[in-house]
Amino acid sequence: MSIWHTVGRSAGIQIAVSGGSGLLGIVTSRLIISHFGVAAYGQYGLLASLPALIPFADLGIAAVIVNNIAGSKHPATDDTVRRTITSAFRVMLTSGLVIAAVSLLLYVSGLWPVVLGEGLLPGGEVAATLCLIVFGLGLPLGVGSRVLVGLGRNPLQTAIQGLTAPLVFLWVLAMVAVGSAAANYLAIASYLALACVLGTMLLVASRLLRPQIGAALRDVPRVRRRPGVPVLHLAWPMLVQMIALPIAMQTGRIQLSHRGTTAELASYNLASQLFGIVLQAIYTAGVALWPYYAKARSDGERVSPAGATAVFTAGGLFMGLALTVVLPFVVKIVADGAITLDLPLVAAFVLFVTIQAAKYPLGMYMTDAKGLKFQLVPIFIMIPLTLGLSWMLIPVIGSAAPVLATCVSVLLCQVAPNIWWVRRDLAVAR
Repeated sequence: MSIWHTVGRSAGIQIAVSGGSGLLGIVTSRLIISHFGVAAYGQYGLLASLPALIPFADLGIAAVIVNNIAGSKHPATDDTVRRTITSAFRVMLTSGLVIAAVSLLLYVSGLWPVVLGEGLLPGGEVAATLCLIVFGLGLPLGVGSRVLVGLGRNPLQTAIQGLTAPLVFLWVLAMVAVGSAAANYLAIASYLALACVLGTMLLVASRLLRPQIGAALRDVPRVRRRPGVPVLHLAWPMLVQMIALPIAMQTGRIQLSHRGTTAELASYNLASQLFGIVLQAIYTAGVALWPYYAKARSDGERVSPAGATAVFTAGGLFMGLALTVVLPFVVKIVADGAITLDLPLVAAFVLFVTIQAAKYPLGMYMTDAKGLKFQLVPIFIMIPLTLGLSWMLIPVIGSAAPVLATCVSVLLCQVAPNIWWVRRDLAVAR
């Protein structure tokens, strides 16, 4: 009952947050489209989605944080937990500085248009660089969100995330006041908002786990006197996944920018934003299962994710169809006829939501070293399958192509192999 209570609260809070964020997102999108145009909205979505292409920015340290904190009986006094958090700060600080440096390198070398395609407006290279600098410098603040997940406080983390949309709206509103000169820099609003939210999570986590986070921060420069914990056994398979998955699943915008039209890119952006509300609710509920399965492993138990998989799949399908019913009304309000969502694109997103929902409980069960390593080969197969299908289908079915290609690859390379592995693991445990 405890885990389902947490899952239910996580999903419920996320839906409430997503509802409010969705309404503000609609207003924000309307502001951008009406004041800056469809092309600026397309670039805004393109640049704002860059973190989705580098979710491996924490170098897989999230798996170590969540598993070690969830498996500890007394995390507030456990020295292993303190050393884990110290290691996390060191890793994420290094990664953030590298990301900022790479963004500057892309700007100096003039490679941003090559990377992002025709969806980048003239002068958009400066905005892309600034976005990733803000993202990189704020990355260490993300330790707080991982700590909250490990403590089983996912509903609290979700509630704090609700601050993101209001902050983005306020930044965009300020840019509207500035005028057309701000068109290239709209996406920076999302990165500034993210940094503020992550900082809030870190403060809250430090109070819940007092004095561990403050002590860990003081230990960061004391590399020899205060060594961290072994992270490679969990971090490297997690890192490889986090590098590979975005290539397979988050490059739809870039492919459309190269191979499709501006209108198709804008349609994909809007559909992704709207269905992202449902996907985020499913993801948040799924993450709540992670510390539950990690704690069970720490106690020498195995809990089957079969029931959770059935519930999540049905819930994903229901929410996808429910959004489809209200979609014409929402699109009219947001785009006012400037952008349309055709039936193939909407159907592809409903299917994608359902398949993703089925995947999460399985993935949360497979967060030990063996489970993470098993997923690598299917994910490597998934990359050329997704990219090839998407590239071939874009001229045929337009904006729906990347979504449909991702559905096929996730089903064949994640859901099916993960079901087989989980059943085998449960049988061995028995």
